[in-house]
Amino acid sequence: MQHPIIEEQEFNKVDYTETALPKGEYELCTFNGCDFSNSELSKIKFMECEFVGCNLSSVNIFGASFQEVKFEDCKMLGIRFDLCNGFGLALDFTNCQLDHSSFYQVKLINSSFLNCKMKDIDLTEADLTKVTLDNCDLSGAIFERSNLEKSDFSTAINYSIDPENNKLKGASFSIPAVTGLLDKYQLKIANQ
Repeated sequence: MQHPIIEEQEFNKVDYTETALPKGEYELCTFNGCDFSNSELSKIKFMECEFVGCNLSSVNIFGASFQEVKFEDCKMLGIRFDLCNGFGLALDFTNCQLDHSSFYQVKLINSSFLNCKMKDIDLTEADLTKVTLDNCDLSGAIFERSNLEKSDFSTAINYSIDPENNKLKGASFSIPAVTGLLDKYQLKIANQ
């Protein structure tokens, strides 16, 4: 069964917790102030769409496609990005709350996270090559065998990354947050 293609539509303050967003391909659409919390977005395709001021917490995105999708001012707690379709995946986040979400083995090359709260997220085996993490709080974030080459952590805070267990070549860091690369050694570092 062929799903409809919905193009250049604007959806304002729609509550999708009761009635799910219809299956289809959404191109160049904007979702403003919509509530998707705990709803079903599986196998829906989003291309060049924007989500602004939406609640997407605990949404099911199994098999969903996100190609050149932007999220701004969104609440996105506990989302399993590792379950979405990885083909053409391209995401950018601005002022979003992504706590407890999973990017396990997700390729996010060239993505940007600007002013995001990313507490306790799982970035195990994620490919974050050339990713920008501008002014992001990474408290409790899990970095295990992650590719962080050429990524920009220069304004990120509260990260703890094991340089022996992650690829860091060409990544940017700044003082004092760079001490998060030494956490595993339990050193005492004094400010002078």
